[in-house]
Amino acid sequence: MIEYLLQGFLLGLAYLAPIGMQNMYVINSAIRMTRLRAYQVAGMTFVFDISLALACFFGIGFLLEKFPAVKVIILLVGFFAVTYIGIRLIFSKPTLEEIEMNEPLTKIALMCFAVTWLNPNAVIDGTMLLGGIRASLPSTASNMFILGVALASFTWFNGIVAVVSTFKGRISVKTFRFINGLCGAVIIVYGLMLGLSFAQLFI
Repeated sequence: MIEYLLQGFLLGLAYLAPIGMQNMYVINSAIRMTRLRAYQVAGMTFVFDISLALACFFGIGFLLEKFPAVKVIILLVGFFAVTYIGIRLIFSKPTLEEIEMNEPLTKIALMCFAVTWLNPNAVIDGTMLLGGIRASLPSTASNMFILGVALASFTWFNGIVAVVSTFKGRISVKTFRFINGLCGAVIIVYGLMLGLSFAQLFI
């Protein structure tokens, strides 16, 4: 089961690393806030992120159990969607736009919720990616896999604060572009794995 924990951890990192609204908010908190407040932001972002991941991952479970044909559809749609997500990341153009960070902690919590749950791309991509992976896993491996995703989320957001707080002003758009390209390639591999799982249903 450790291999599924590791797979979840690696996929979680690949999914989180591309520079999006969540990461920009945490990065800016590390740049413009005290280290303590930045870690608070990272903690809140983790809570909302993993709650969305759990909803995307397990929300499809009921449908899979009741309607086996749904698995076929999810694997096929997931293959195209996940591969597209990876390609989009490779060709994306990240920016370093500043985000206003002077709100009190309660308002920052609402922002952490908004950049996670109110981001249509995150919800759709998460459902396709995690839901698709869920459809390809043995039932006994699901908990270990999503635990790996959770560990990746916790590690990633706290890691951002640690690194950015230490090396403020030294992180370039070129570095972000490299990260997006690398993670896009990893996600494409997962997309191809979904396609293989789909094909194996008919072999």
